[in-house]
Amino acid sequence: MLSGGWLAGAGLGLLAGCAWQLQEAALWPGAAYAAGAALGALALLAVVAMRRPAAGVLLMALVASAALGWGATGWRAGARLAEALAAPLEGVDIELTGVVASLPVRRSDGVRFRFEVESARREGRAVAVPRLLALGWYRGREEGSGAADSLDSLRAGQRWRFTVRLRQPHGLANPHGFDYELWLFEQGVRATGSVRSKLPPQWLQDAAGQPVERARQDVRDALQARLGDTSAAGVLAALAVGDQASIARDDWAVFRATGVAHLVSISGLHVTMFVWLAGAAIGALWRRSEWLLLRWPAVQAGRWGGLAAGVAYTALAGWGVPAQRTLFMVAAATVLRAGGTRWPWPLVWGAAAVAVVMIDPWALLQPGFWLSFVAVGLLLASGTEGAAVPEALPGWRARWAQAQAHLLAGLRTQGIATLGLAPLSLLFFHQLSLVGFLANLVAIPLITLAITPLALLGIVWAPLWSLAAGLMDGLMAGLTVLASWPWASWAAAEAPPWAQAAGLLGAAVLVLPLPTRVRMLGLPMLLPLLFPPVAAVPPGHFEVLAADVGQGTAVLVRTAGHALLYDTGPQYSRDSDAGERVLVPLLRAEGVARLDVLMLSHRDTDHVGGAAAVGQAVALGQVMSSLEDGHPLRAGLAAAQPHQRCSAGQSWDWDGVHFELLHPRAQDYPAAASEAVKPNALSCVLRVSGRARSLLLTGDIERPQELRLVQEAGALLGAEVLWVPHHGSRTSSTAEFLAAVQPRVAVAQAGYRNRFGHPAPQVLVRYQQQGIAVLRSDRCGAWRWRSDAAPDTGLCERSQVLRYWHTRSLGEPGTVPASPADGPELAKLPVPLSASLPAERSEESAADPPDDSTTDRDVIAKPP
Repeated sequence: MLSGGWLAGAGLGLLAGCAWQLQEAALWPGAAYAAGAALGALALLAVVAMRRPAAGVLLMALVASAALGWGATGWRAGARLAEALAAPLEGVDIELTGVVASLPVRRSDGVRFRFEVESARREGRAVAVPRLLALGWYRGREEGSGAADSLDSLRAGQRWRFTVRLRQPHGLANPHGFDYELWLFEQGVRATGSVRSKLPPQWLQDAAGQPVERARQDVRDALQARLGDTSAAGVLAALAVGDQASIARDDWAVFRATGVAHLVSISGLHVTMFVWLAGAAIGALWRRSEWLLLRWPAVQAGRWGGLAAGVAYTALAGWGVPAQRTLFMVAAATVLRAGGTRWPWPLVWGAAAVAVVMIDPWALLQPGFWLSFVAVGLLLASGTEGAAVPEALPGWRARWAQAQAHLLAGLRTQGIATLGLAPLSLLFFHQLSLVGFLANLVAIPLITLAITPLALLGIVWAPLWSLAAGLMDGLMAGLTVLASWPWASWAAAEAPPWAQAAGLLGAAVLVLPLPTRVRMLGLPMLLPLLFPPVAAVPPGHFEVLAADVGQGTAVLVRTAGHALLYDTGPQYSRDSDAGERVLVPLLRAEGVARLDVLMLSHRDTDHVGGAAAVGQAVALGQVMSSLEDGHPLRAGLAAAQPHQRCSAGQSWDWDGVHFELLHPRAQDYPAAASEAVKPNALSCVLRVSGRARSLLLTGDIERPQELRLVQEAGALLGAEVLWVPHHGSRTSSTAEFLAAVQPRVAVAQAGYRNRFGHPAPQVLVRYQQQGIAVLRSDRCGAWRWRSDAAPDTGLCERSQVLRYWHTRSLGEPGTVPASPADGPELAKLPVPLSASLPAERSEESAADPPDDSTTDRDVIAKPP
């Protein structure tokens, strides 16, 4: 019989095999995975068959289990990738019939939902599309009569016929950013798209399937009818049926700042609490029946009954991946204890981890997995039992002592969780709530023991929802006060691997039951993670980081001691923008706590959509723009920072790097006020020149401005790196302008399959004819380059983190047509997905991640 050491070794091998497979950029042939899994399983069976396996066989067991984990994960990945959307079906009208498979997420611009396809037709012929889609149905100019009413009446479980335009999953690719494509892949969503309201959708049947989702819909509707559209109603909907999208954006900001975001979603804590309470109740009822006790022990009945109740609760909560992980962990522990054997906690903990990873291998790449399992492991390893209560004390004194013991145990548990998880919070989110200990001390018992049970019991008796809402309103008031404190949270840049390892080890040393002198050694080990070293730019040089924001512009330029942000990306919808979703997390991870200059090239929302969020989160030295006097951003940003208009001739030097504005001229502003001048014409054009190389940022200037710059600026236009004007629109990038700049590399920031067709094929041909390499953000992702190296040594984020679940765009990152003759072929691509969408609206957004993290949404900011 195998010992615990052998079981632990096999488990580690399985985890290592799964982790190994997740690092692959492309899948191996399916036969290789099948062979690896089969050979690994046979080898493990051979080891298990040994009554007393030799020590030398341990290596074989590790290798065999790793092969099994690698093969099983790869085989499943291949099966999931096989259900891909064919490239010719991207961006064309497809008629779908199917069932709404999730709670619709309602936003100001429309509704998003999962759709389970039953049939698909293209021009009258059946076509194959992925079974599960993420769709968005948006309000817009092309809606026909009654379309808005139909959109508002969409409910889970209904059968509909839609005409849609689909595309393969495609997310933004930024350093330290959210992997939207992995999130969709893990959930089995293999295509996203939008409903074509111009071709009226047809409602076919009300209750066509998805009974659990229909029940969730009924509960959410009843809750909102009872409480109205309030902050508390959104939180209760999240706790009762897992509808996290009901939580307001401002409330999420408070929860994140106070470190309680994990409590307002169906997390492992809620599932574990529910299983424990249900098991205790079932066990207590079981003991009341002698007949039941004679047939099955109450302990076992409680365990299995609690697990069954947990399955029901997880299903009602939407069967979310984090809740699934906890349920699998509880199931593994229940199975191990069912045999009546006392298992050491490390084996139970490890078995639960192996069970979760074998069911969902991609959980290894999710922060929630590590936060949950590390928290449980630390609490188990540190020992969290409370102080003993003397038996000789009188009744009331014993109860008081017991209450004190529970309070001390709770404080110790909270302290261990706070210290132990702090490095992981910094590692994953580059932010740590300094008020989290205090906030969770109140929020954990209140939400888990009062508000969540009341939210669930309200399903049976609705007046309890009002009581739960009152408690939530009181808690929210306290959390808002905590979040407003100046030092409510601590932000730190991305730490190097050695600092991350030191911080994790230091946290473990601090909370484990070790001698005090040894535990104090953990404090200095945490310092490199709290104050990580940030790679410095040499004097006389600058670094460029072009963020991937979809259809928009956002460029971070840093010198040895200064930082400038040129534009802030788009506003994706009324509910989200690139500032909050992309730039603020990116700046935090890059260690940029202050922007010496925020430059907004012009007023279009794909350039200034994230400015307000950036201004609220980052200290600003100065704001420069071409915005008109009455623009809301001028008033909002200038309230705390001085504002200056861009004007040709302005210049300054930072750390040996020269910055100079070439456009617009001072006299262009009165002309723009009196004439019908497009905002593009006032774009701030900035040239950055270091000791060796230079950069030209152009905004959305068009042909007239380009020709004037050629005539007036002359040699000042020369730059090794050029920002493609107007995202590659056919109105810009004239041959004369390119000849004057003579760049080696041109960067086009444009959204994947954007409605304008940027960059235009004829423009790409123009760059190719002059021998200029073009880097496209829709294929490259974020681009990083430092001026002490050649421009062609810049790094594309998409190629740096490429994995097999990432969608391969047409061509390789940064490519242009091989010859002029190839250029027009690009125009034969299917019509872009967003061609049907109105101005200033999200392009895709079919489903937001549950934590409201960054998704890929190309902004429609202005006419082409």
